[in-house]
Amino acid sequence: MNTHLRPIERRILAMRSEGLALEEIAGRIRRSAEHVDRIVGWTGVPRSGPAVRRSPRPMETRVLALRERGESHEQIGRRFRRSPEFIRRVEGMAHYTLARQLLS
Repeated sequence: MNTHLRPIERRILAMRSEGLALEEIAGRIRRSAEHVDRIVGWTGVPRSGPAVRRSPRPMETRVLALRERGESHEQIGRRFRRSPEFIRRVEGMAHYTLARQLLS
């Protein structure tokens, strides 16, 4: 039943099933009680599944463009204040997303 819920939705429902009040949950996740109540209401809306991301995120697109221009992972990492390993992962996810886009 909870397979298509976001992590915050699953956590809120778990706290509700433990018997916590909306105000207590709101304090724990640093949101208003009204916001928590809305999230609980949204969990009852039927969903077909998780949203499918069909295009790379802006950072992924930018990393691919910079790599095409010949910049190294180290140079791009300095630009984004990230490690070269992080940039490699972002580049890998961009290629994965583009491949999925071609298959669908």
